[in-house]
Amino acid sequence: MKILRTIGVDDLDDIAIGGAVLGTGGGGDPYVGKLMAQQAIRKHGPVKLVDVSELADDALVVPVCMMGAPTVMTEKLPQGDELMNAFTALEKVMGRKIDAVLCGEAGGVNSTTPFVVAASSGLPLVDGDGMGRAFPELQMVTFTLSGVSATPMVLCDDKGNSIVLDTVSNGWTERLARAATIEMGGSALLAFYPMSGKVAKEAVVRGTLSLCAEVGETLRAARSAHEDPVAALAGLLGAEILFHGRIMDIERRTEGGFARGKATFHGVEEYKDQTLRLDFQNEFLIAERDGEVLATTPDLITVLEADSGDPVTADSLKYGQRLVTLAWPCNPLWRTPEGIELVGPRYFKYDMDYRPLSAAG
Repeated sequence: MKILRTIGVDDLDDIAIGGAVLGTGGGGDPYVGKLMAQQAIRKHGPVKLVDVSELADDALVVPVCMMGAPTVMTEKLPQGDELMNAFTALEKVMGRKIDAVLCGEAGGVNSTTPFVVAASSGLPLVDGDGMGRAFPELQMVTFTLSGVSATPMVLCDDKGNSIVLDTVSNGWTERLARAATIEMGGSALLAFYPMSGKVAKEAVVRGTLSLCAEVGETLRAARSAHEDPVAALAGLLGAEILFHGRIMDIERRTEGGFARGKATFHGVEEYKDQTLRLDFQNEFLIAERDGEVLATTPDLITVLEADSGDPVTADSLKYGQRLVTLAWPCNPLWRTPEGIELVGPRYFKYDMDYRPLSAAG
């Protein structure tokens, strides 16, 4: 099997930063996942990153991730072995060895948690994920669009509890897993969406972990060269700068296992006397400037510190921060009618249609 690259402890700094950018405000604190992954790599050795095309058609591929409200994840840290517990438990349920690890979502904490399992198991990690970003619900993956069942699925918590789910639909998986996660203290670790290598080749959003690394590298290089990191990142992603301003108001609440709310920005420099509003449910979903909708889910909306270019998650927004908001087009799989139905504005109860962003340049 051809290896794209080998991921060591130091590589995870860039990947975690990139995961926070692709996380579009959600996905949990990447710092938590990075520490878990670095510990696993120090103990077990580096991770082999492979393209999905390298998998045999009959290979068994299993994604892993952390589930819950990001605000809870930062306060309720995993013990460290829950992911492997879920992974090995699902292997027993499936009755055969798993051949490769996959990333459920390439955003926030879940851009780095798969490295824990890949390092601990010695299995290759596929360079891709099921979103190309982060979304708040379990059924919101390209695997669903390809007809993959989320179950059998195993959830584990930090107390040693585990649950096996077998559901009639991926929507029911989300409902039941969310209820279990709330009872588990607001966050859980899980292995789900088992699929064949053949299915993975058509269902996976390719190259997202490499993109995470490239995002981190780009920001680091721009700062070292005393260049504008925000502009450098916008160029890499083909992103549009929507707004530059300070947070004047923030509303945030944890509800039903999600971090929900909105942030209001007052513009500076060329955006002076303008106002931006960002709505979020874990992730930023709608960007509206002076009453005009600029970007909506499933296109990616992210917020960066104006000077450093560091990504800022929805749960870490604070009054007075000076931030730049970017948006760029989502993976084409999300722009299909089935994709829009699954993750478009109307799913999240917004009375508006999806209006696609154009690629910059």
